[in-house]
Amino acid sequence: MIYTAIVFLPLLGALIAGLFGRVIGERPSEIITTGLLMASAAMSWVVFSQVAIGHEVPGTVRLLPWITSGELNAAWALKVDTLTSVMLVVVTTVSALVHLYSIGYMHEDDSRQRFFAYLSLFTFAMLMLVTSSNLLQMFFGWEGVGLASYLLIGFWYKKPEANAAAIKAFVVNRVGDFGFALGIFGVYYIFRTIDLDAIFAAAAGQQGKTFQFLGYDVDVLTTLCLLLFMGAMGKSAQFLLHTWLPDAMEGPTPVSALIHAATMVTAGVFMVARLSPLFEYAPLALQVVTLVGAVTAFFAATVGLVQNDIKRVIAYSTCSQLGYMFVACGVGAYGAGIFHLFTHAFFKALLFLGAGSVIHAMHHEQDMRNMGGLRHKIPTTFILMTIGTLALTGVGIPHVGGFAGFHSKDAIVEAAYAAHTPHDYAFWLLVVAALMTSFYSWRLVFMTFFGETRADHHTYDHAHESPNVMLVPLYVLSLGAILAGLLFSAYFIGHEYKEFWGAALFELPGKDILHHMHEVPDWVGLAPTMAMITGFIVAWLYYIQLPWLPAATARLLKPLYLFLLNKWYFDELYDLVFVRPAFAIGRLLWKGGDGAIIDGTINGTAAAAGWTAGRVMKLQTGYVYHYAFAMLIGVALLLTWFMYAGGIV
Repeated sequence: MIYTAIVFLPLLGALIAGLFGRVIGERPSEIITTGLLMASAAMSWVVFSQVAIGHEVPGTVRLLPWITSGELNAAWALKVDTLTSVMLVVVTTVSALVHLYSIGYMHEDDSRQRFFAYLSLFTFAMLMLVTSSNLLQMFFGWEGVGLASYLLIGFWYKKPEANAAAIKAFVVNRVGDFGFALGIFGVYYIFRTIDLDAIFAAAAGQQGKTFQFLGYDVDVLTTLCLLLFMGAMGKSAQFLLHTWLPDAMEGPTPVSALIHAATMVTAGVFMVARLSPLFEYAPLALQVVTLVGAVTAFFAATVGLVQNDIKRVIAYSTCSQLGYMFVACGVGAYGAGIFHLFTHAFFKALLFLGAGSVIHAMHHEQDMRNMGGLRHKIPTTFILMTIGTLALTGVGIPHVGGFAGFHSKDAIVEAAYAAHTPHDYAFWLLVVAALMTSFYSWRLVFMTFFGETRADHHTYDHAHESPNVMLVPLYVLSLGAILAGLLFSAYFIGHEYKEFWGAALFELPGKDILHHMHEVPDWVGLAPTMAMITGFIVAWLYYIQLPWLPAATARLLKPLYLFLLNKWYFDELYDLVFVRPAFAIGRLLWKGGDGAIIDGTINGTAAAAGWTAGRVMKLQTGYVYHYAFAMLIGVALLLTWFMYAGGIV
């Protein structure tokens, strides 16, 4: 019963606020949806303690029959194991805190009922995704979060930028979802089932099997896993399908925290971890996962170096950290990947909501070039965002402990080295990304809170701390950013790993990446810490000690600066390769096909008929002698024809 309540209480809140919000009012809608999410979060922690800590695994909780067609039998059921319990905690905790925060942040908006309905609807869809016992149910939740994200990103639909960002997110995700759907179709074709437990049981039997495609022998499991991973690339904003994530910042800041920091974008990581029994038998697919994750971590970090919008800096940080998680999954360290997902949820939501507090104080100003000196105006927000930055950059003492990111991110770096990818590319890309992460994270803190203010005097003088309803969620998240790594590292990457996870995560016998990552050389364990310290020192020099240096560097390295500022020109490239040709084809079909051919044929035929009818109408005069004369001519013609025909015969 408790599992059903966790999943469906958010849906109940969405229905109440969405259908009856105008009747019951704004404040009751806020209280009801937030209260139901709080209850769901509390029960999720109970489940986490029972399943993950107490090892009480109920398995699959069947709710009701759903789809039965021939061999296809998909029941509506909840798969409850350690992985599910971790995701339940992440989703419901962050969502409940975002609901509470939004009561203060959105208090001036006239459509709060709709906003809270969308938030709760998103949470329900995400919960359906992480509790799914079959691929069709997972796809239902997968598309549900896509729909809800579209609604939330475009919540301020009177802003053209918000509408464009929502459409962009929707379209880019459809590209990835097309591959995901093909993967599900392929899985059903091969295994004749979409039930996860049945697929996992039969996965080993498909290892090494191939099929013919364009004259080549293609590995079955590799193909299926790559198609499924294509969906993960779209949902988790990985390299090539990443362009929607930064633009999604056009939505309200609580949306950024909920969707693009802790929940929706982690769906791809969750899916790869959930399907580890498939991916483990497809080593080539895992290599692709590792490569894409490492490149994404590096790419997004380079772009984050020069962004000026406070939310976009954090958005690119999210993109980069997701790359870390995929590297962990790609090398088989699924526990480390989910550990970083778990800790990242706390400190990234903290940073996003902290940025919202800054924006709230600065009267909706988001450009860090128009900030500065705010630590005196909003000291609580400054302290809390500094805690989030310490967690994100991985501050800690090797072999002792530190903030949340220190435990999870450093574990992924060690796993990447232990996996020995070609030339250790994954390890080095992640270390360089860690250096850049430290630089742009402290750059954000220094530009926002230190130095002389660059804001106009009216805005700066009226800047004030956020109300408690916005600060309380930050306090809770800051505790997670400080303690989550220290408290749970033993369960995710330590001596409790095997007992904690059980069969929730699968690893091929003999692989034992967890053992190897704890035996890497000492310098490997120190590398992320040294990168973090280096990034901090460089940021301090650039934005505190020598504030003229950033502009001088931008002038000296102008081509590189513009390249990074324009996000490697991916938007321009996609516009040239995909958008403009699509518009050209559409215009051709519209003007040439629909306008010239279809409309031309129909309109031309109608015009000819009208011309003929007009001429024929003129023959209808109404005078008897005209008709008698016409009959006389007709008779004369008939007689002439008979005489001519008779002469021939």
